[in-house]
Amino acid sequence: MWDGVLEVLESILRRGLRRVGCGGRRNGLCVRARVSVPKELLGQSVYIVTESEFMELRRYVASMSVLRQFFATILNSKKGSKMFNIVGETWNPITGCMHFCRYCWARQLALTKLKNTKRYRDGFKPRFNEEELKKSFKGGVVFVSDMGDIFSPGVKDEWVIRVINHIARFPDTYFLFLTKNPVRYKDFLSIMPGNAILGATIETNKDDLYTEHKISQAPLPSIRYRAMKELDWPLKFVSIEPILDFDLDVFVQWIKDIGPFMVYVGYDNYNWKLPEPPLKKTQELIKRLSEFTLVVKKTIRPAWYEGLGKYAGGAEG
Repeated sequence: MWDGVLEVLESILRRGLRRVGCGGRRNGLCVRARVSVPKELLGQSVYIVTESEFMELRRYVASMSVLRQFFATILNSKKGSKMFNIVGETWNPITGCMHFCRYCWARQLALTKLKNTKRYRDGFKPRFNEEELKKSFKGGVVFVSDMGDIFSPGVKDEWVIRVINHIARFPDTYFLFLTKNPVRYKDFLSIMPGNAILGATIETNKDDLYTEHKISQAPLPSIRYRAMKELDWPLKFVSIEPILDFDLDVFVQWIKDIGPFMVYVGYDNYNWKLPEPPLKKTQELIKRLSEFTLVVKKTIRPAWYEGLGKYAGGAEG
């Protein structure tokens, strides 16, 4: 059935773009339109759609096709990953990060409980862990470098290339990358294998809020948005976690422009008192994003300043 949908769209595309012309004039003004059609359509009833409408439909169908293939692989994985808990394991060939995010649990862990270990004795500086390239994978989804940002400043290109070459050896496994510096993706697209999910964390659309509250030294949200919008890749992913206050219409349009096949949304789990949006606003965001992409809800709760009692009946997570 799905292949049939794609074939219908492709057959429409093969007929070519048609122009609406003037079929009659009165007093110098066009009063009747004329459309040329292939001769095989003569005598048939047809619907008229614009080029932009058709291309948007085609984009949605292509996204659904990617999503279909992704979940077919996950649900048939030997690891038995659950639909909304897609990551089966983490893998840290590169650790450390120089974004200094205010809410970073990984940095906090590295500088406390793990500070005397080999990987973090020099702090949370980027580090290549050669021994991790001995690891093999058998299906499912692997989160690459949850203890760092593989595209952070300080991460050498040669390290990234070695990681990419390694994941290319396991085409039946998906590898999820997540960064706050997605502009670097373009430097490696020519060697990136099709089993890579390229993600970016975008917590808000408000650059001024981001700088005012000193959230991070990472590129501003607007820079990440533009990089992901321009990224030509079928498996794009956006993490809105921890969610910060946002402009609803603008933020929805950002995500729509990026065209991710999946979005994660969640509040801060570590009581950092971040500038969060109220719960109702986040629920409206989720509702609107769900109209065009798959939204996975993580920790969904009232903002820290709202009071739990007020929303006891509506909170999820």
